[in-house]
Amino acid sequence: MLIENLPLKTVTHKGLTIEGYSRAAVQSYWRVPELKICFDLGGSPWSFMGTQTVCVTHAHLDHLAALPVYVARRRMMKMDPPTIYLPEEVVENVQRLLQVWQRLDRGRMVCEIKGVKAGDEIELSREHVMTVFGTKHTVPSVGYVIWDRRRKLKPEFQKLTGDQIRDIRLGGTEVTHEVRKPLVCYVGDSSPDGLDGYPPVYEAQILITELTFFRPEHRKEKIHKFGHTHLDDIIERAEKFQNELIILGHFSTRCHDVQMKQAVDRRMPAKLRERVELWM
Repeated sequence: MLIENLPLKTVTHKGLTIEGYSRAAVQSYWRVPELKICFDLGGSPWSFMGTQTVCVTHAHLDHLAALPVYVARRRMMKMDPPTIYLPEEVVENVQRLLQVWQRLDRGRMVCEIKGVKAGDEIELSREHVMTVFGTKHTVPSVGYVIWDRRRKLKPEFQKLTGDQIRDIRLGGTEVTHEVRKPLVCYVGDSSPDGLDGYPPVYEAQILITELTFFRPEHRKEKIHKFGHTHLDDIIERAEKFQNELIILGHFSTRCHDVQMKQAVDRRMPAKLRERVELWM
C-alpha cells in the first residue's frame, strides 16, 4: 500500500534534487536526497523518513513541530537513530520536549541532538562538508551551507611528471590542496542581514531562502524586526546573487500565490528572474 505524502514540490538542478514544502506559519520541510540531508521539520513526509540527518534553522513550530513524529517513525521502522542539528541555545528545551513526548507516547525517542553555532564546520562525508552561519530572526536561528570539496594538485606541481610528483610526495611534501565549492545554501527565516552577513549565501550553486512578503503596504521596517524578507530586499540585492538556482518560498498565508507571482514577474530584473523558482 502506498502511503500518501504531505505536499511536496520537486526541482532538479545539475544532479541535485530539491524537494519539500514551505509556507509561513504552516510548515517548512526540505530534502536534498543526493546529499542525504533534510532542512527543517515543520512536517515529516513519509518519503523523508529514510534520510538520517536533519538541519533545523530555528525552533518555531512551522519549522520543528514534526520532530517527534520523524524520530518515532524511524524507531518504529527499526532505522538507526537520526542526527538533528539545531541552534545550541535550544538544545536543552528540545531534549525536554522529546522526553515529554516519550512519556506520552510510551516509546523511546532516540536521536542524537547536536547544537550548532555560527562558524561551526561539520564533516558530512569525504566529499562534503557543512558550515553554519548566523541568521536574523526573532528566536535563535542559523543557516547552513553544504560544500563540495576535492583535493587538487597545487599549481606549482602541475607541470611536473607523475614520477616527480610521486617522489616529492614520498619526501613528505604535501602536493595537493583542498578546493571547495558551495553547493546548497539553506537560509530558513531571516531578515536580509542573514543573507548579507555570509558571502557564500550569494555564491552557492543553489540558494533556498524566504520571501514572506511582497506588497508595497507591507512595511519593511516591521518585516525586518520580525526576521523576515520582502520582495524589495531581494530586488535591491539583484546584483549580488551569483547563484545558478534561487528558490524562494515561505510565502505569507495572507498572500495569494497568483499575486505573488505577478509581482515577481513584473518587478524582478529579468537576469535574476530567470534563475528564480517560486515555491508554490
